[in-house]
Amino acid sequence: MIFFSILILILAMALPSINNYLNSTQISRITSIVLLYAGVLSFNTIFIQSIGSGIGIYNGLYHVTVVSQLIEVLLLIVGSLILFSWPLTKTNLSTKINSPIEREISVAEVNNVTKSYEENNKEKEYINISEYASEYSLIILFSVLGSSLLISSADIISMYLSIELQSFGLYILASLYRNSEKATSAGLKYFLLGGLSSCIILLGSSLIYAFTGLTNFEAIYSLSSVSDSNNIIQGLSLGMILIFVGFLFKISAAPLHNWAPDVYEDTPTIVTIWLTIMAKIAIIILLLEFQTQIGFIGGFTSMFITSGGFVEILSNINSISNSILEAGNDLVVYPISLLDAQLDTTYVGAGDNVIKNLLLISSLFSLIIGTVVGLAQTKIKRLLAYSTISHIGFMLLALAINTEQSIDSLLFYLIQYTLTNLNTFLIIIALSYVIYDNFKKSENNRNLKIKDIKYISDLKGQFFNNPILSLSLTICLFSMAGTPPLMGFFSKQFVLYSAVQSGFFFMAIVSIIVSIVSASYYLKIIKVLHTENETNSNKIENNETSNELLLTNNHSFLISTLTLTILLFILKPSLILNSTQLLSLSLFNF
Repeated sequence: MIFFSILILILAMALPSINNYLNSTQISRITSIVLLYAGVLSFNTIFIQSIGSGIGIYNGLYHVTVVSQLIEVLLLIVGSLILFSWPLTKTNLSTKINSPIEREISVAEVNNVTKSYEENNKEKEYINISEYASEYSLIILFSVLGSSLLISSADIISMYLSIELQSFGLYILASLYRNSEKATSAGLKYFLLGGLSSCIILLGSSLIYAFTGLTNFEAIYSLSSVSDSNNIIQGLSLGMILIFVGFLFKISAAPLHNWAPDVYEDTPTIVTIWLTIMAKIAIIILLLEFQTQIGFIGGFTSMFITSGGFVEILSNINSISNSILEAGNDLVVYPISLLDAQLDTTYVGAGDNVIKNLLLISSLFSLIIGTVVGLAQTKIKRLLAYSTISHIGFMLLALAINTEQSIDSLLFYLIQYTLTNLNTFLIIIALSYVIYDNFKKSENNRNLKIKDIKYISDLKGQFFNNPILSLSLTICLFSMAGTPPLMGFFSKQFVLYSAVQSGFFFMAIVSIIVSIVSASYYLKIIKVLHTENETNSNKIENNETSNELLLTNNHSFLISTLTLTILLFILKPSLILNSTQLLSLSLFNF
């Protein structure tokens, strides 16, 4: 449906007879409805009784499962909600033209004045909110299509094409505001570094194909389980390492995170909200597919305990069969996947724990760097970028543990992270509309200026001007810090509990420490919000001008709904918790 919607929208924008009757706001609303309806259709397909462990489509290039369908529903609905945050403007500019008679200047004239002002002034932080809505909506459809395909990818070829379709949409979004030098710079930086990560993924994929001759995930899983060839295992291990490194780069996991704060800061907030949420969901689910299916690279590793108490570790199916024939009834076979928490890593072959160690190292760096470096930030979006890196650390920890309980906590953390970050950025966008809701004078004209909130200090005293939005932002920040009984507390608790249960005590201690430390920079924002600003520079001093920049009802309703969900989650937690538990069970039982 999304593909056909893209074709229809391109056709509508290309034909003057249709385009003349469509403004940018209508296109963004149509796109939002398309995504919402596509999400409803995807949710409806979950009830297909024959889906079982999944349905292969397009000759095995994609594999639809219950997990991929539910995450796709989340992806489409969140994408639709982000589009609702695009503002509607109702502009009335009254100026005196050599007489007491006032005339109303149209929005088109205001836009022309805005563009002329930006061309003649070097300050490029101000954006025209209505100029890019059509392009934004179209590019979002391309990015969502790539994300939806990536979630269901079952082949190296489809995986690479899907991640590139998603990424190219994100590159264009990052540089969408062409009149902004910073946004263009951020887009180029994102494109170059994103291209590097794509090359790493392609190199890893080519190594896997070179050593195995396979591209289908299921065939690769089967080969890795039964092969006793060191060359194949080493090639597969190296290829998987490169693929994981490339995807960790794309989700800005430390130490591959340096691009994220710069890109998030320099892009407009309406674009940053997409980069920080939608770009990560599909990739994390794909990594989950790899981790749960391929497990330890190197085959069915099992531990044999004989009647005499001797322990033997075997790493391939041939060795297991021979040992069973030799020992007869004098041994008990325990798969290592069931005893992973009790085994020392020295028992396992050299390549078996490589992906788990990679994820644990990245998780450790993400937790520490996202917290420590975030303490020194004075810009709101850079701080939230490092906060995102810290959250990625928690998700990678749950992914590395790879048990039913940890996967359950990962899925719940992903949903919580999506809802909380979505609400946080929606509130920041709303505050930017309210704070800079005025016309200001230039030399000979008046110009509508909408400016993103850049510094934390820009929020000073907003509790006294906008108490509802400020309280909503405070609730979101407390939830990010893991304050009970908010939703964010339970997500961190589940990850830590699964880590302790699986024997990862050091990672659990580090996670607890960084959670406590990270609370300080969330409290810094809350303190600024509730500090009274003696000089209220946001009031309109000149009464001759008036501009009404409206937050849409959808935007306001969305903020209130998400805030209440985060605040009152403890009253009705079963809906999300039961869903994530069923999903984690389906991954291990099918």
